[in-house]
Amino acid sequence: MRGIILAAGRGSRMGRLTDDGPKCLVKLAGHALFDWQISSIRAAGVEQLGAVTGWQGHRLANHGVDLIENPRWAGTNMVASLGCASVWLEAEPCIVSYSDIFYHPEAVRSLIACPGDIAIAYDPNWLDLWKRRFADVLSDAESFRLDADGRVIEIGGRVATIEQIGGQYMGLLKITPRGWTTIRQSLAALDGGTRDRLDMTSLLSRLIKAGAGIYAAAIRSSWGEVDSATDLALYERMIAEGTIVLPAPPSFYDGTRGERAPGG
Repeated sequence: MRGIILAAGRGSRMGRLTDDGPKCLVKLAGHALFDWQISSIRAAGVEQLGAVTGWQGHRLANHGVDLIENPRWAGTNMVASLGCASVWLEAEPCIVSYSDIFYHPEAVRSLIACPGDIAIAYDPNWLDLWKRRFADVLSDAESFRLDADGRVIEIGGRVATIEQIGGQYMGLLKITPRGWTTIRQSLAALDGGTRDRLDMTSLLSRLIKAGAGIYAAAIRSSWGEVDSATDLALYERMIAEGTIVLPAPPSFYDGTRGERAPGG
């Protein structure tokens, strides 16, 4: 099992916070999001990690992960970045993580144990967090439904009511080599421009409509996605009040320049 962090984007909604580095280096509770991701994936037993880089990708050097460049990061979406790691995805099962999220090792372990060649982590208790993030929850939330066997039957669609949402996709996936073959076959049917613009939930929706079995692991530990400076401030408040409980802090480097901390 390997781990891949998709860290090519700039994160323009973060404003000045990403002027000099990728979004994943924005700090939460004193550590970069990248640090939290690496720490949680490794604590779940995944040792070999890589990151697909783009904007200011050199800033991710010396973090103990292999760097895989997406040279077209500015004109492509996340699925194109995933494709840059094709050699890894062909070789063995991979945990794939967005770079603007934080989560516990338990989330990764649950995903590893989830059946199927493509699996995603989701939060069934998403609503309280979304109410704190958005004045209008439906302005951001998307459809999410499972069948009785735990397979995803709908994701990423527009919704009119809360009842259409059975959970929140977290941006954390597992893909086996056979699952990657299924994805590549789906992408091969698209023209280049469509592939470049494709986001992850749109890809998952296409796969579901084509009959691919995508399983879901329910996650009940604290997590969050950081889309804006407002999100970052909210999470800091929630951590302070104990509403969000973070895993053990990263200790293998200081999170500033990728240097190892003393004794780490």
